[in-house]
Amino acid sequence: MVGRVSAVLRALSTVNERGAGTAELARAAGLPRPTVHRLLGSLADEGFVDRDRRSGRWFLGPELYLLGEAASVRYDVTHHARDSVHRLATATGESAFFSARRGDETVCLVREDGDFPIRSFVLYEGARFPLGVVSAGLVVLSFLADAEIDAYLERAGLTSRFGASHAPEAVRERIARTRTDGYAVNPGLIVEGSWGMAAAVFDRAGQPAWALTLTGVESRFRPERRPELGALLLREAHALGRVLGSAARL
Repeated sequence: MVGRVSAVLRALSTVNERGAGTAELARAAGLPRPTVHRLLGSLADEGFVDRDRRSGRWFLGPELYLLGEAASVRYDVTHHARDSVHRLATATGESAFFSARRGDETVCLVREDGDFPIRSFVLYEGARFPLGVVSAGLVVLSFLADAEIDAYLERAGLTSRFGASHAPEAVRERIARTRTDGYAVNPGLIVEGSWGMAAAVFDRAGQPAWALTLTGVESRFRPERRPELGALLLREAHALGRVLGSAARL
């Protein structure tokens, strides 16, 4: 039951700005519609979700906000990351992000847009992607232990959702390149023409727990500019890692 509730809430968190219907949430959570309908009713009774009476769409509820505020005392690291995200957006003109690893996913926590007028909207606050997908997920996966990478790629099934470019062999090639460069590149694999680059931020145990990302249109990520962007990402990631390593208890 806890797993089903978690699946529904996670699915809702990715679309909370516009809300979602019951059938949409059922598909996203991989659960039968009647089950999701019952769960949403019970969650609404406790204030964990809310339903717009006119549209019938569901949103995260006020009780989750209160619980999140209470938990943030221990777990919130975004205030440390905002300065890094701001510097990246200002220096490059691109959209900059901070994401955190949560199990087999990365979750975008902070976004700031630079002054370049054309932007990519693949990433947004609350967006979740599996490890190995988008540049944040790729850079986190790349710096895990080989055995952990092998086990993940065996169970993840990325190809069915993201196509042949995310077959294990293709992901391994990008992992090797990421380890060589120190940063990851997503060459428009999710949305054509929308590129991203990311650097891992390591915790006190030396694990890739977070990522800093830059995204934009392909013309802004030409080969001659990527080393410059990569160096900026690595510099900010290294500095932020020192801060989070001493402050975070994730």
